[in-house]
Amino acid sequence: MKNIFKTNRIFTLIALFILSFTVFSCQRDDAAEDDIPQEELTNIVLNVKNLSTQETISYNYSIGAGSLPNIQLTDGVSYEVRTVFLNGSEEVTQEIKDAKDEHFLIFDFPRSEITLTRLDTSESTGVNGKVGLITQWDVVKAASTPSPLLQLTLIHEPASASESQNGTVWGSVTGGETDAEATFSLSN
Repeated sequence: MKNIFKTNRIFTLIALFILSFTVFSCQRDDAAEDDIPQEELTNIVLNVKNLSTQETISYNYSIGAGSLPNIQLTDGVSYEVRTVFLNGSEEVTQEIKDAKDEHFLIFDFPRSEITLTRLDTSESTGVNGKVGLITQWDVVKAASTPSPLLQLTLIHEPASASESQNGTVWGSVTGGETDAEATFSLSN
């Protein structure tokens, strides 16, 4: 009888340990302090304005949906791009602006030749520089090789950030965590 009691106690302790581990491992370390937890971001919308025609087209990436919106670009044309973050139908971009010292966007254009300039105003320029909510894309070649992409990453609380280009990537950080990621296909 004593052995059954001890065995049940051991199983109970193991179950509690596994439950505790599961609950704590599913949470980010600073989720309570995060101004916009990644769980609250559902969509990333790029409003792409052709500076020649003044026409704006919106491209909506649904986080976790798996489908890639296709951004159509013309070689030799410049575009102003505004990035908008949504939680369902509610826009939460202002929360990122309010915490501009804690956010930074990285733009990667593998298989394309695009020059990116950050146009953020003081409203979205923090201690790490311009967040990247407003950018200009000067398209040299939208598709320099097959299957061009834009990989967009929102970083939360980087220790430092740089707007500089490294290969096809515009922006880099040290430290921080990913709040959201989006991938868009590009075409002519």
